[in-house]
This record gives sequence, C-alpha cells and structure tokens, in this order.
Amino acid sequence: MKRGLLTLLGLFVLWNLWIFGHVLAWRWFNPSETAFMDQQLERLREDNPEAELRHRWVPYDRISNNLKRALVASEDAKFLEHDGFDWEGIQTAWEKNLKKGRIVAGGSTISQQLAKNLFLSGRRTPWRKIEEALITVMLEAVLDKRRIFEIYLNSIEWGDGVFGAEAASRHYYGKSAVRLSSYEAARLAAMVTNPRYYDAHRGDRRLAHKTSIIQRRLGYADIP
Repeated sequence: MKRGLLTLLGLFVLWNLWIFGHVLAWRWFNPSETAFMDQQLERLREDNPEAELRHRWVPYDRISNNLKRALVASEDAKFLEHDGFDWEGIQTAWEKNLKKGRIVAGGSTISQQLAKNLFLSGRRTPWRKIEEALITVMLEAVLDKRRIFEIYLNSIEWGDGVFGAEAASRHYYGKSAVRLSSYEAARLAAMVTNPRYYDAHRGDRRLAHKTSIIQRRLGYADIP
C-alpha cells in the first residue's frame, strides 16, 4: 500500500516536472500544439483521416489590440491585476451556479484557460481542477503577462478545427489578425465560450448581443 502511494507520488512529481520544463522553455520557444488541439484533431480525423487544423502562430505585435482588449473585456477583466486566480470572480460564479442549481458560470481566468488547453483533457474532474491550478501557478511564476497572453491568443479554439487569432481572423474575415476592427474583434471574443457552435450558427442572436456588450467595454480593458 505504502509503496503504491509512493509510486503514485513519484509519477505525479515527474509529470509536473515535465510540465514545468515545457513552461520554462516557452519563455523562448513557441508551443507548436496543445493537448486540446490534439484532441480536436483526433476527433476530426475520425470522419476524415486527412483532416488538418487551421492554425498559424503570429507574434504578439501582429495581433490587433482590438482583439486583445475584447478578450480581456469578455474573459478576464482583472487579467493584469491577479496572480492567475480571480477569487472574486470565482465566488461570483459559485453563487450563480448555486442559484441556478447547475454550472452556468466558471470564473476561469485567461491563465487558467491556457493551463487547461495546453496540457489537460476537457473532462471536469477534481483531479483536473487541481492540476489546472498547479499549472496556472507555474505559468504565472515563469512567464510575464504579455507572454501568457501571446500564447493564449495563438492557441485558443475559434471554430471547428480553427485555433489561434490569425487562423480565426482569416477563417471569418479573410484578413490578418492585425487588421481586425473593434466590431470584428468583439465578435470573435464573443465566440470563445462556444466556438464550434457559433462557427456553425453565425446568425445566432446571442452572439450579436454578446458582441455589442463586449464592444462597449473595449475602452475599459487594460492589456499587457
């Protein structure tokens, strides 16, 4: 029993050292893929063995500030202030979920979302939440906010097989991410919560409503 627990602990430590090594390397090198990208590519190839993801890394300066502000406004208004966890946001989400009797809000920060997408599965388990928190701490300890945001912008899902700001901008608007208008940026930010659905239902009224709210908040969003 004791030996088994020590083995599990050893594997846990080795796993997290492996993750930490990747996070440290990303101070200088860009991640080519994420765990979530791999999962989605596997899903797409079940129907089409030749399927490929649409993804192209671009530097931070080649992404419109409109999109950066839109994402901060919609996903994590306190991004520059917190250490990876928005405790007030978590409490608010908890209260909303209790009131509704189901999960309707998450309260995850940009750093937490990135931690999940980089390394973890989409399953909601206590283990995954603990690991997500540990990876979030690593990201915030090793990388500055600008680098965290740059990786986030280049790795989040924006449609069925569409990942990153550049691929999303070309997929929806036929232009580079650096040229996005405030409206286009707000609309892309509004899609983040359910990108595959909105990719297939671009005329959804909820998307238009969320876009208008985010666009009004752009001027109040601080970015790194």
